[in-house]
Amino acid sequence: MHWLLRHERQHDHATWRFILLGWVGCIGMPAYYVVWTYWFPQPFEHLGLRMLGVALCLPAPWAHKFMSARVRGAYLFTAVTYVLPFFFTFMYLMNHGSAVWAQSLLIGLTVLFHFPLRWALTSYLTGSTIACALFALVDDPHFLLNHRVLEQLPLYFFTIVVVSAAKVGRRMLAQEKLAGMAQGLATVSHELRTPLLSVDANVRGITRRLLRSDQASAAERAAVAEAMGRIQHEVRHMNHMIDLFLLSASAVNAQLEASELVSMQEVVEGVIARYPFASQAQRDAVKIDIRGDFTFAGKYELSVVVLLNLLRNALKALHRAGKGRVRIIIDGQRPTPRLLFIDTGCGIAPRQLPRIFKRFYSYPASSGAGIGLALCKEIIEAWQASIRCVSREQAYTVFILEFPLISPAQARWSAQTSSAEKPPCNYPSTTIPA
Repeated sequence: MHWLLRHERQHDHATWRFILLGWVGCIGMPAYYVVWTYWFPQPFEHLGLRMLGVALCLPAPWAHKFMSARVRGAYLFTAVTYVLPFFFTFMYLMNHGSAVWAQSLLIGLTVLFHFPLRWALTSYLTGSTIACALFALVDDPHFLLNHRVLEQLPLYFFTIVVVSAAKVGRRMLAQEKLAGMAQGLATVSHELRTPLLSVDANVRGITRRLLRSDQASAAERAAVAEAMGRIQHEVRHMNHMIDLFLLSASAVNAQLEASELVSMQEVVEGVIARYPFASQAQRDAVKIDIRGDFTFAGKYELSVVVLLNLLRNALKALHRAGKGRVRIIIDGQRPTPRLLFIDTGCGIAPRQLPRIFKRFYSYPASSGAGIGLALCKEIIEAWQASIRCVSREQAYTVFILEFPLISPAQARWSAQTSSAEKPPCNYPSTTIPA
């Protein structure tokens, strides 16, 4: 059990589900051949079909390491389709609807429809159709319309509906949790505004009085100015974080679909200009490389949320590593325009990398609520764009955001739209107090 929990924490739920299913298939296929052949003999068994299932399941635990995303997707679909709908349906038919295989097929469908609904439905239709066609070739095709087969169909349909409904219920609970967090963040943020404003006002007053005092030496005045500057910076930083929380909270409950055309250069420069950097050295560590601006279909305010989260995470990585720089590349000259967010900080451990976009997951555990990158991915994918991460521990992290080209009609609309019509970036400026 501890081994399972340790490995589950290293992968996102979808990857772990495939890995676990792979291990179950490797063990269960030969084990149940023994059970149904020698302990409780069934009319039909086939070792070759089972060993083919083992061969398909065997690479699953390591597929995420040595297969590309496209190859892995095709492999996993093939393996799951064979092991669950095809194999169980074919064995059910070849055993002429025996009670053992009727229940086994029901279990197989329950497992299958824990995967995404459209994916599972495609797999089920593909696997069961091939199983029925193969059965019709090797046995009596009239049995497919037998009463024993047909009476099972309402049960299978009911199972699919119930499992799918349960999944929808879990997603609704997750959305309610997010909405609750958003409301809590908004409430706390508003409550923090008043004491922060009071602190800032009092700091300015104390600074003026002390610096005007004839009794204070130059060294004391410099120390006071430095201390008050640090306090004011922390106040600005807290105000920035409050605005980020409020933007994220509003994004959780907002319609994420693209509704305007946005200049990537404008968003990046606006975020950098207003981010509350801790020092001039930290600001100098962030460089922008513009290889060609591009316009994408999205929402300006949500673009700010995405870039703020990426910049904040990059600067935290530099802080943890005690070294590094951040480079933001706007590359609109490629066939697929993209934004690269590169930092040479602490990097991300390979076992953590698959989980960084998982909702409520944060690493280290105390570093946040775990909604930042998950929200970024949700926003970006709502715009038909993509975000992925490549990292090497103690070396670098690269976030790659790729955007679809806008249509000519959208481009004409963009040219006619004044930049003044775009909403302002409402979060504090970055002036560092002297």
